[in-house]
Amino acid sequence: MKNFFRPAAACTRLLFLGLLATTAPLHAQTAAVPTTATASASTAQQLDAFIKQYEKAGLFQGSVLVADHGQVLLQKGYGLANREKKVANTPETKFRIGSLTKQFTAALVLQLVEKGLLRLDGNVSDYLPNYPQPAGRQITLHHLLSHTAGLPDYTALPQFATEVMRTPQTPTQLVALFSALPLEYTPGAQFRYSNSGYVLLGAIIENVTGKPYAQVFQEQIARPLKLKNTAYDTLEPADKRRAAGYSATASGLVNTPPIAMSVPYAAGAITSTVQDLYRWSQALDGGEVLSEASKKLLFTPVKENYAYGWMSFTAKMGPESVLGQEHNGGINGFGSYLVRVPASQQVIVLLDNHSGGKNLADLRRGLLRVLHGQAPAAPVALNAAMLTSYVGVYELTPAFRITVRQREGKIFVQATGQSEFETEATSPVLFALKGVPAQVEFAKNDKGEVVQLILHQGGHAQPAAKVE
Repeated sequence: MKNFFRPAAACTRLLFLGLLATTAPLHAQTAAVPTTATASASTAQQLDAFIKQYEKAGLFQGSVLVADHGQVLLQKGYGLANREKKVANTPETKFRIGSLTKQFTAALVLQLVEKGLLRLDGNVSDYLPNYPQPAGRQITLHHLLSHTAGLPDYTALPQFATEVMRTPQTPTQLVALFSALPLEYTPGAQFRYSNSGYVLLGAIIENVTGKPYAQVFQEQIARPLKLKNTAYDTLEPADKRRAAGYSATASGLVNTPPIAMSVPYAAGAITSTVQDLYRWSQALDGGEVLSEASKKLLFTPVKENYAYGWMSFTAKMGPESVLGQEHNGGINGFGSYLVRVPASQQVIVLLDNHSGGKNLADLRRGLLRVLHGQAPAAPVALNAAMLTSYVGVYELTPAFRITVRQREGKIFVQATGQSEFETEATSPVLFALKGVPAQVEFAKNDKGEVVQLILHQGGHAQPAAKVE
């Protein structure tokens, strides 16, 4: 953990320093114990009420499924799937799920390993002989699955938004976008999320099976598991149950610019429903997808809690620590989250068609708290104009400034000579630094203009005037 220290009289710098690890008696009459059915109904009402707070605040529209101990407590749609046609979201509404696609791709690879068609220690050149060297011999399937290959992310390339995103691409064309670029680090040395790795996995799946990725997915996963509303996405034929994606702007929600769905490919091109994703989670637990050995590989972290298309997490819920698996996704107006807590057979599925799901992490956290008898934090409504007003440079001393930036609906702060930290809103004007015991608060003048940042840390408040 890092610490965020206030400026002292003798030192006007903020330093981020690593911390060193140095029975009740029974009574004749007792309150009635709720039955399982009553308790479940109460929990379902709490879940629904919490989600409605997000809906009312304009922070969520989509579909939700929540299960506890193998029982579905809630499956419901919120808001509109299509605002122009006034079509409501339902549990049957189809959403683009973005990077949740990766867990399907990872499962396909492990199935092919079980069949002897692939090896996890096999390198890219074993399956794509024309891949440039020496990277083709250095990168293994294990590296690709765990985001440890060192590949540049093709979605972060300068030309992606202008030349690639809306133009249909073949797998070969996608691979050509990054295959000749230098690796960012030695394969296996570190974790860095890169969509390029899963594009390569898709191309490898096609090469060893001799079939398109979409067909392999249908034959090996969707059809056997009866995932009737899950498929590789195409724009045709039109489906009335398909949600449209929207982005929040200062003037309201607008249709998100389109993306050619061959571009996300095996890294993000699947569409699904909350019901199908719950069925998928059950199938993983029931041994219908992979052997126990392969399932262990799917969920065992390699670096930084990332396994193969899944991340592990530990969440403190009152006196207990909850261990689970999850992944999220975001793609052009859509967001997704799939959370599993195997010990209590809890599953949370969130599918959103509103601003790429930027608020789903907080919503997921609150729902998990409800399941574990904890009070969830109320949502904080923030609009684009409000966040923009906070952007600037704030001066504590002439030699020490805090720069505030906004990206994708989030506020980031960076002190002079130090790393940038993401924040989490705890009120419309107060933001907690993630991983650091400090908060920044924004203050306005009588005209409503943001003129000051106040740094809260260690019981002290340090004002900083806005200078830029």
